[in-house]
Amino acid sequence: MSFWALIVLGIVQGLTEFLPVSSSGHLVLLSNLFGIEDSLFVSIVLHVATLLSVLVALRKEVFTIVRHPFSKLTKSLVVATIPTCLIVLVLYPLITQSFEGTILPVCFLITAILLLATDFFVKHKSFVFKQEISYKQAIIMGIAQGFATLPGISRSGSTICAGLFAGGDREKVAKFSFLMSIPIIILSMALEIFKLVQLGQLPSVNVAGLIVAFVLAFLIGVISIKAMIALTQKVSFKWFSLYLIVVAIIAIFV
Repeated sequence: MSFWALIVLGIVQGLTEFLPVSSSGHLVLLSNLFGIEDSLFVSIVLHVATLLSVLVALRKEVFTIVRHPFSKLTKSLVVATIPTCLIVLVLYPLITQSFEGTILPVCFLITAILLLATDFFVKHKSFVFKQEISYKQAIIMGIAQGFATLPGISRSGSTICAGLFAGGDREKVAKFSFLMSIPIIILSMALEIFKLVQLGQLPSVNVAGLIVAFVLAFLIGVISIKAMIALTQKVSFKWFSLYLIVVAIIAIFV
């Protein structure tokens, strides 16, 4: 596995994890383009890097969760994680197979349509935003996150869209979406480590390249989180949707 290919993947992971364009979809697309094997393992490792980005960028919220394990925020995260885990268990064979890129164009298009629909909904509906994430919103966002484990369906995009459809405030929904990634990434990494122990062998990965890619994904991820929270307030989702349509077309031929 090329050192420079991993560097590109690290940069792309940091840039796309918190934008509504599916970082895992981009990693699979680029892995196929570069002929990289073990794309699922690399994807999980780089997702851990952006998990650290969440811990740093949203440290105030993370400290609240640690200090108050029975707070409404903590309970909402637990409520959101349960449907995600159930959906992943049901779809696990499909999720594993999807990292070969067979349904990548379709998943990119699903995200594009979802973003367009949300953009239309937010502009043409008037409702009172809720002051905090409700359990109902958490469940809806958790369901969206479950399906977003398929590469090409954006985790941040689908959960933010789900939260907005449920009447959530843009900034609060965006922050909660990023916090939701913490338990899921931890569980994904634990599962991958368990599989490696069972196999008794490590994937063939350029260690130096993976380390540098990890650091880049972390640093760029911190910047991307702050940028996405600001973009959620101002930028129309249609531009991300148009970008994904182009990427979906490219994915058909890769």
